[in-house]
Amino acid sequence: MRDYRKYKVWELGHEITLNVYKSTQNFPKQEVYGIVSQMRRAAYSIPSNIVEGCGRESDAEFRRFLIISQGSANELEYFTVLAKDLGYLEQQGFAELNDKVDKIRRSLNNLINKI
Repeated sequence: MRDYRKYKVWELGHEITLNVYKSTQNFPKQEVYGIVSQMRRAAYSIPSNIVEGCGRESDAEFRRFLIISQGSANELEYFTVLAKDLGYLEQQGFAELNDKVDKIRRSLNNLINKI
């Protein structure tokens, strides 16, 4: 069994999740069950799938959960674009979050290719 805390990609995923929660606090109330919920779910799915994969027995299972995390990162990337285009995220907040999402996607891809 792997220790998820030893993976930098998990740390980045956790950081992104915290950033998304903070960034979405001031979104319009009518979006609580819409884009806020979707962004938060996509964000916390990244590190939680890494954690779940670490608890699996085989490299193939671990790899599968990393791929799921990558899909959640792709989904979050779209939601950041949507939030910016709707005027919920300012350009600077969008750029910072989008850079982190891009970094985790690349990090996940590198780890997937190593397994």
